[in-house]
Amino acid sequence: MAIYNGGFPATYQPVQYQPVQYQPMQYQQQPQQQQQAQPMSSNMIWVSGEAGAKAYLVAPNTTVQLWDSESQRIFLKSADASGMPSMKVLDYTIRDTAPQKPVNAAINPAAAPAVEYAGKAEQDALRAEITAYKGEIEALRADLETFRGDLYGIAGKKPATRKKEVTADE
Repeated sequence: MAIYNGGFPATYQPVQYQPVQYQPMQYQQQPQQQQQAQPMSSNMIWVSGEAGAKAYLVAPNTTVQLWDSESQRIFLKSADASGMPSMKVLDYTIRDTAPQKPVNAAINPAAAPAVEYAGKAEQDALRAEITAYKGEIEALRADLETFRGDLYGIAGKKPATRKKEVTADE
């Protein structure tokens, strides 16, 4: 008959544990090349062309962005509640977005556009030209009134219009 010591067999020897001393681990700095080889972002899913996007499985009621590694396209693949997939294709272009600074004359007066003013002689020449044009316009108006007078009769009045005769048949 086996003898039990507190639920353990008599031949059981308890294990003596030694306390563990923790030492801080020293990490070596990884070379820069290994860090660049890691993917840029973990939330971007790259596929190989449209065939890769069609083959990618999507869970029901979810939408995923699939980035094409062969061309500049993004596939938005969705699945409805029954698991039926649908896909939209987006083309994107990469543009250079160099910031353009506004020209501020208060900061850099040399960068401000040059403003030219007319001298007194130029102003007088423009006034004379405008006055000549006004005279030509008045002459044309007078000619127009004369023409209207000749066309419509005396004093530019239109001739009286004839009224339609009413017959007994109507």
